[in-house]
Amino acid sequence: MSAQDARPRGAARDDRGDGPVIELRDVHVVHRLRTGSLLHPDTIRAVDGISLSVDRGQVLGIVGESGSGKSTLARVMTGLQKVTSGEVLFHGAALGRSRAARRELGRTISVVFQDPATALNPRLVVREALMDPLRVHGIGTEKERLERVTELIHQVGLPVSALDVLPRQISGGQRQRVAIARALTLRPDVIVADEPTSALDVSVRAQVLNLLMDLKAELGLGLVFISHDISTVRFVSDEILVMNRGRAVEHGPAAQVFADAEDPYTRSLLAAAPTLL
Repeated sequence: MSAQDARPRGAARDDRGDGPVIELRDVHVVHRLRTGSLLHPDTIRAVDGISLSVDRGQVLGIVGESGSGKSTLARVMTGLQKVTSGEVLFHGAALGRSRAARRELGRTISVVFQDPATALNPRLVVREALMDPLRVHGIGTEKERLERVTELIHQVGLPVSALDVLPRQISGGQRQRVAIARALTLRPDVIVADEPTSALDVSVRAQVLNLLMDLKAELGLGLVFISHDISTVRFVSDEILVMNRGRAVEHGPAAQVFADAEDPYTRSLLAAAPTLL
């Protein structure tokens, strides 16, 4: 399958008036390396002609080995990585350069990182970490902010007492729940989760995955779930994009990709996958 194909095989056209939250059209990201000469530098194609879209209520799973370009693609989708060529649209419009445009993007798309210990300020108790985005965006009074973070901590399955602890005082699974709550603070349309369970043990991983699926159903969120583990991606995704060396080698509905993978690389990932999460 061509990496330039804008629509996954077997997928219907989205004719809803609101359109996709995120849309990438033939996106390329080329990094210059320190080797080579000034006139002829060596380069690497981190993202090579990717086209995709993400709607509210949809889970797009992106899978590939380390170095396949997954994290670079995540940075593109969150506005953190400038593209070399191609288009990146948010609600049908290109991202502006103004501070207001960046703030609006921050309210539309949130990120959950692999290691919650690095995503959370170790000096802030959970309450302050959750209230911080609301203060930055000037949302609500202090009373309303506290009500919001109390609602969030319940939503991710933690007791209210968790608001008064530092990140180091709770387990890795609980920290990831806090990180998810923080990503939900501004009521985003899409969450980009970059390897959100790889640092957790198997039992906790399943709990966090179930939490993400429950939140997606309850809130109508769009979710981009990025992982090197195709078994985990299979568990959560409606649609799957398989990446290899920056290119999309397979893209389609999850059931179709797993039942009838076309690319040898996808088949090799499936053959090597364990049967349990």
